[in-house]
Amino acid sequence: MLKVPQQHYIKMLYESGDWSISGIAEHMGIDWRTAEKYARRDDWNQPLRKRKKTYPVMGPYIDIVDTWLAEEHGLPRKQRYTSKRIFERLRDEYGFKGGLRTVEEYVAKCRQELKLERAEGFERLEHPGGEAQVDFGAAYVGQAGKLVERKILTLSLPYSNAAFVFPVRKENTECFLEAMKSIFEQMGGVPTKIWFDNLSAAVVSIAKDGKRTFTDQFLQFSAHYRFFPDFCNPRSGNEKGNVENKVGYGRRNWLVPPPICETDEALETLLREAAKADMNRPHYAKKERIADLWAAEKPKLLTLPTVPFDVFRLETARLNKYRELRFETTTYPLPQCDALETVLLKVKWDEIEVLSNDGEYRRLGVLPHPYMEKAIPIDWPAVFENYRRKPKAVMYSDHAKHMPDSVRMFVQMEDRDVRRSRIALVHRLLDAYTLPEIGAALDTLPADHDHPDTALEHTLYAMKHPEFRPDPFLEPHTPIAVVGHTPDLAQYDAALGVRTP
Repeated sequence: MLKVPQQHYIKMLYESGDWSISGIAEHMGIDWRTAEKYARRDDWNQPLRKRKKTYPVMGPYIDIVDTWLAEEHGLPRKQRYTSKRIFERLRDEYGFKGGLRTVEEYVAKCRQELKLERAEGFERLEHPGGEAQVDFGAAYVGQAGKLVERKILTLSLPYSNAAFVFPVRKENTECFLEAMKSIFEQMGGVPTKIWFDNLSAAVVSIAKDGKRTFTDQFLQFSAHYRFFPDFCNPRSGNEKGNVENKVGYGRRNWLVPPPICETDEALETLLREAAKADMNRPHYAKKERIADLWAAEKPKLLTLPTVPFDVFRLETARLNKYRELRFETTTYPLPQCDALETVLLKVKWDEIEVLSNDGEYRRLGVLPHPYMEKAIPIDWPAVFENYRRKPKAVMYSDHAKHMPDSVRMFVQMEDRDVRRSRIALVHRLLDAYTLPEIGAALDTLPADHDHPDTALEHTLYAMKHPEFRPDPFLEPHTPIAVVGHTPDLAQYDAALGVRTP
């Protein structure tokens, strides 16, 4: 680009009438088009062009971050990405060489609509070793191709900032106490004092004078493990701020993006290992390793009782005339029982034992607990519409890991044109088929098929419209002796005098 004096000189020569554009170009040693541009320019007002910000470091990773931020809106706000978590994934999974500050600036730009929340200040409290705080948090995990909600019970020890976690299905009394028992076993001891909020699993009611009425199971549980329970004032979660922060920390760092855990046991193992590994970082205030502080604090715990507490509640129920048991929202058939029989239910956190109600308490059966899953179905047509507009996004999308394996391999192609065409094909097929159906059809195709796109449509149609093959017609007139008989045609040839070659 020419400097302003040079631009002005070209205009002056041209307006004098003595110079042609070709002469100006030759005289100044510039291209004819450049000379023509400034010679015939009429508007010399300086335009205010919006400067396009460049990202020399983030450039190759912008599509990745945009995809993550666009897909997280289907999750609760508490389980969305932080800049630190995005930086860690870019560094560990994609070889990002930039710094955390670079990622923070870009993420902040993408979230201009978010407002900074004013943090209310609290006085720092000193906690003696051996005391703990407990709270529930909700998170989503991937199971069977959908996102399901799990309740995560977190127990933190403010002195060392160590934490122990256990996932359950609900926040009822059985799940709460079973999670507490499992955490005590992980710790190898029991805190001397534990702070709770006024969760319904432990507190039945609060009188005007602040006196609480507790559930019988919670009182028996605390007496069995010998800890002293203390409760926050209503709507005063800041009184147990350590565990409040720990619940959010664990969700952001261990459950973003939502992990694939096909069983609750797999989720339990993932969280236990994550909490254990987290002890290798320094304490936020004491600057000592959390694991070392926990080792010093652990001797202050109470010893575990010799016999674990059996968490259950007893209910009576009556079968209907069809020998069916109705429990909460589920009806169970119990053919081994009598119609209209009264039975005793031993309700645990994960199962229901059906016992005889005759005083002998014979076990009549074991039933699964009918927890209702709260799931977030993935809107696959919307997801593939986004892929169709940005085909590269499918290569690092968090949603991709929830697809059937065959579908993921089908669309995650290095060849850009093939990837684009296959994404468009799946997007179109989702109008008539589900993603599991598309995955099942792809499973039947050989890996080296020459035209998998065309074969996929034919296979899906055949699966949904199977060929009608009627059963053979049976008629009673043909003698059984000749059914299926194949005549020897050589005899006919001999009778007709035909020579067989």
